[in-house]
Amino acid sequence: MIKLSKAKPADIKAMQTLVAPQVEAGIILPRSDDEVAQNIRSYILAKSGEQIIGFGALHIIAPDLAEIRSLIVAPSEQKSGIGAKIVSELIAEARELGLTRVIALTYAQGFFEKLGFKLIEKSQIPSQKIWSDCVKCKHFPICDEKALMLWL
Repeated sequence: MIKLSKAKPADIKAMQTLVAPQVEAGIILPRSDDEVAQNIRSYILAKSGEQIIGFGALHIIAPDLAEIRSLIVAPSEQKSGIGAKIVSELIAEARELGLTRVIALTYAQGFFEKLGFKLIEKSQIPSQKIWSDCVKCKHFPICDEKALMLWL
């Protein structure tokens, strides 16, 4: 049975191990242990027993806007609905916080569209997102990720 829970600092090592291949491939941005620790309250974990099999974060960008980022599911668990459960939990949290929009920058456009996100122009993304995160990407400034938004 899959259980969703908030991440704790003790989970960081296992989280970094799970995400490492996607970081190396340039699909997910690298985040240091310190950066993950500073934002640990934004992460939701999916666990099978004690093993972390997926996670994602809700990162607040502005008073009405958050981003779903660092979404990962173990290769052996993909296509099982775990990613959708994590995103649904993050969206519920965004609603609880009174946010009105959630964005995702992703190579998995179809996945997010199935969850109600709509393709948008990257120009609709606040510049602070671009300059705080995107500059860390190995693909910057030639970005082929898609920007999607969900209006709550």
